Amino acid sequence: MERAAAGSTFVPVMKQNPTQEKMKAAVYTRYGAPEVLRMNEVDMPVPGDREILLRIKATAVNSGDVRLRKADPFAVRLFFGLRKPKLHVLGSVFSGEVVDTGKEVTRFKRGDQVFGHTDMRFGAYAEYLSVPEDGSLALKPAALSHTEAAVIPFGGVTAWHFLKKVVLKPGQKVLVVGASGAVGSAAVQLAKAHGARVTAVSSSANFDLVKSIGADKVIDYTQEDFTLNGERYDLIFDAVNTIPVFRSAGSLTKNGTMILSAAGLPEMLKGLWISLSSGRKVWTGIISHQASDIAFLKDLVQAGKYKPVIDRTYPLSEMAAAHAYVEKGHKKGNVAIEV
Repeated sequence: MERAAAGSTFVPVMKQNPTQEKMKAAVYTRYGAPEVLRMNEVDMPVPGDREILLRIKATAVNSGDVRLRKADPFAVRLFFGLRKPKLHVLGSVFSGEVVDTGKEVTRFKRGDQVFGHTDMRFGAYAEYLSVPEDGSLALKPAALSHTEAAVIPFGGVTAWHFLKKVVLKPGQKVLVVGASGAVGSAAVQLAKAHGARVTAVSSSANFDLVKSIGADKVIDYTQEDFTLNGERYDLIFDAVNTIPVFRSAGSLTKNGTMILSAAGLPEMLKGLWISLSSGRKVWTGIISHQASDIAFLKDLVQAGKYKPVIDRTYPLSEMAAAHAYVEKGHKKGNVAIEV
């Protein structure tokens, strides 16, 4: 391993090492409970010609990580390994420092502080990660710590993927169900950034949180059913797959839109029927994202219109405990992991 030029920080120059370097990672080799996640040493990635190598400073535990670890729904096994996982290191979001670059990389250089989303590559539950330079990443907002930056991409890109499909106008009425979670808290902030009047559906314990990120009104789902209060919304965003789809459609305006960001197959089929049989539109499906989406979120952060919401922070060595907490389903915003 070589040392960088005088006056700069010490960084690994991977391609000049004659042997494969090792790194620590939270690894799982079988599906199951949080305890299947164990700390282990694995091969450090070597960046390709158009890739950058990151020293991960922080990541997060998201619902997608939990689903893959449990193989729930069963369809996960069809894509990630029928009997055991093909990918052994989870983690889809990151914030860290560029420590090496492929010979054709032009967008980033060593020392850059970046954050982003790996998409289906995963691998961020580790000390190092190699990602394409044209992937979903951007320079980290200077005002944010790595821990704060790492929790933005999952909820942010999920909510923005769907909200981009809707022409939000100032003054429109938006209802966000599951407003205190990672995706819901992002949806509240993104809708407010576009001038919407946002009603958040949450438990009373999270009222202060959702109000602090912009909710104009809050409904306690344990005390009130929004489908029965006579209100009509231009957009209903369900971030947690809990609403009765057909009945909720009745709470939309004539040409309103419903977003089911966490929908299963039954909800998708119901949404399709609503879209085909009425003037209302229902959006579901798998998200996609690119570098411009991360840059958009960065711009909102720098404009003071978006802030990370962190419930708890764990060290990488306590990944199993972090997964156990997330799996309870009561986290506020995000659970961060410091590497």
